Amino acid sequence: MAMQETATLSVVVVAATQFSCSDNINENISKAKHFVRQAASAGANIILLQELFATRYFCQEPCEEYFSLAISAKHMNQSFLSEFQSLAKEWNVVLPVSFFERCNQVFYNSVVVFDADGSNLGIYRKSHIPESPGYYEKFYFSPGDTGFRCFSTRFGIIGVGICWDQWFPECARILALQGADILLYPTAIGSEPQDAKLDSRGHWQRTMQGHAAANMTPVIASNRVGVEYTKYNNLQYPTNITFYGSSFITDATGEIKVQADTSSETFICHTLDIAAIRKQRAAWGLFRDRRPELYSLLGTRDGQHKESKDKVDE
Repeated sequence: MAMQETATLSVVVVAATQFSCSDNINENISKAKHFVRQAASAGANIILLQELFATRYFCQEPCEEYFSLAISAKHMNQSFLSEFQSLAKEWNVVLPVSFFERCNQVFYNSVVVFDADGSNLGIYRKSHIPESPGYYEKFYFSPGDTGFRCFSTRFGIIGVGICWDQWFPECARILALQGADILLYPTAIGSEPQDAKLDSRGHWQRTMQGHAAANMTPVIASNRVGVEYTKYNNLQYPTNITFYGSSFITDATGEIKVQADTSSETFICHTLDIAAIRKQRAAWGLFRDRRPELYSLLGTRDGQHKESKDKVDE
C-alpha cells in the first residue's frame, strides 16, 4: 500500500541498540527501555531495538514450553508493549518494537511501530522464516501475512523487515517502491552451532549494504550480543550461540557510517538528511529506469514461466 507523504523533512537522527538478553524478561525490558532513553537523550528520533529482545532467543531449540511467551496484539495494553508505547510518547521518538505474537491459534514473529506521539501505526509480521541448527524458527512462527509494510511516521517513512528478511533483495526493493526513506532490520544472529568456523558477520553486513546502495535508502540494523544457551539441551549440535552484535547504520550509498563492536551493550546514532536523500535518489534515476515488465520471473519460484515448464515436460 502506498504511503501518504509526511510533512517536510530535514534532519533526522536514527539509532540502533544492542544488548544481551537472559531468561529474566523484566530485566530485558528494563535494559531495552534504558537504551531507548539513552538514545533519545542523545537526540535520536527513530530508535531500533533488536529482534525478540524481551526474552532469550528461544528459537535455538524446538520446545512447546516457549509458546507461552507469545503476546496477543489484541490485548497489547496488558503486555510490555504498552510500556514502549508510553515511552515513545514520553520521549517523542519512533519505536519499532519486536515481539512474539499470538493471534488465535497462530504465532508470528512481529514488529509493532509506535509513532512519536505514541500512536500505534500497525504491525508487520516476518515474511521469511529460517530453519537451521540453532535457528528453529519454523517450529514457532508462521510466515507473515501482512505483506511488506512501510509506516508513515513523524520523522519520515520507514520500511521494516525482520532478521532473515534482510537477506532478500525483494523485501528491500518493495519497501523502497512503497516510499521508504529508511530500511530497518531488527536482528538476532550470531555463530552457527553446527560449524564453529562459520562467521556470517561480514556477509550479513554486506547484504544490507547492497540493499541500501541498490535502493539509495539508508539501512539500520540492530543485533544482540552475548552467549545464550539452550534450556533443555536435547539437540544434536552444541547448545549455544554467540551473538556478534555489530549493529550498524549506513548512508544512502551503502557505506557504513557508524557501527557497534561485537560484544558491547550500547547504542549508536547517526544523522540523516531525509530531504537531501530524497533528492539524491530521484536524481540518480534508479526508479526512473526500472523495467518492471521484464521482471516477471521474480514472481516464480524456479525462474521459469509455465510455458517454459510445459516445453521441458514435452
